[in-house]
Amino acid sequence: MATNAPVQSNQGTARARVVMSMLRLLALLPLRWNHAVGAFIGKMAWWLPTRAKRITLLNLEHCYPELSPSLQRHLARRSLVETGKTATEIGPLWCWPEWRIRRLVHQVSGLHHLREGLNRGKGVILAIPHLGAWEMVGLYCSLHHPVTALYRPPRQQGMEPITRTGRERFGARLVPTDARGVRALYNALKEGEVVCILPDQVPSAGQGVFAPFFGIPAKTMTLLPRLVGNLGSSVIFCYAERLPAGLGYHIHFLPASGKIADRNPEVSATALNAGIEQCVRSRPEQYQWSYKRFRRQPAGKPKFYR
Repeated sequence: MATNAPVQSNQGTARARVVMSMLRLLALLPLRWNHAVGAFIGKMAWWLPTRAKRITLLNLEHCYPELSPSLQRHLARRSLVETGKTATEIGPLWCWPEWRIRRLVHQVSGLHHLREGLNRGKGVILAIPHLGAWEMVGLYCSLHHPVTALYRPPRQQGMEPITRTGRERFGARLVPTDARGVRALYNALKEGEVVCILPDQVPSAGQGVFAPFFGIPAKTMTLLPRLVGNLGSSVIFCYAERLPAGLGYHIHFLPASGKIADRNPEVSATALNAGIEQCVRSRPEQYQWSYKRFRRQPAGKPKFYR
C-alpha cells in the first residue's frame, strides 16, 4: 500500500494541474464565449446517452408531472446546457480580477433583506441552492461582508488547493463539514457575520430527516434549522441568475419562512425545502437536475434511481 501512495499523489497533482490549465484557458474567453463553450458541452450531454441526461429526465418526470413529456425533455435539454455553463464559468469566476467580477453583477434584488438581517446582530445564514451560478454568490457576498462557508472537500485531494484559492480569494473562509466546521459557523454567526450553506445537498448517512421537495421525500439537512433555533439568526435564500448572451448575473435575495426555525425537525426541513423550491421554480432550467437529490428514500420505498 505504501508504494502506491506516491503514485496516487502524483496522479492527483498532475490532474489538478490539467484542471487549472483548463480553467485558465476558459478564463481567457469573454463570458459570452465561455458560456457558448459550456452550452456546447451541455448539448453533447443531451445528444449522447449520458448519465446526466438520464438523471435529469427522471428528476423532471417526477418533479414536473404536470408538464407533457415533450416539455419535460425541452426543460431537460435547457438544464443540461445551463449545467455546462456552470462548469466552464468557474474559469473566469476563480481567475478574473476583482474589478471584472464586480462588473458581472448587473442587478441585485432583495438586498434589503440581507441588510436587515445583518442589522439584527445575530448573523445571517445564506441558503444557496444549486441554482444558476452559485459560485458567484459566494464571491459577491465575500466582496462586501465577512463570509464563512461550509465546504465539502473534493474527492481528489489535488483539487482542494485550487478550489480553496478560487473561493477564498476575496476573503471568504471555507470550513469543513465536520464538528470543527460547525463550531466555526456558530462562532461566525455569534459575531454577526454571514454564513453560506448549500441546503440541497443530500446529508451523510445517519443525518438529516425526510421532507417533501417537489412533493417527493428528500433527505434534508437539519444543521441549518438547528443554527437558527439556537442563535436566532436570519435565513435568506440567495441565487445568481445567469443572464442570456453572457451579460452577467442577477443576484436574488429572498427571506425564508419563519417555520424554518421550528423546533420540530420535519417542520423546519419542510420549510427549508419549500424555500429552495420557490427559488427553483423561478428559473427551473438553471437548476442542477443532474444531481441525485432523491437517492436516499424512506425505509420500504423503492430506489428512486435504478
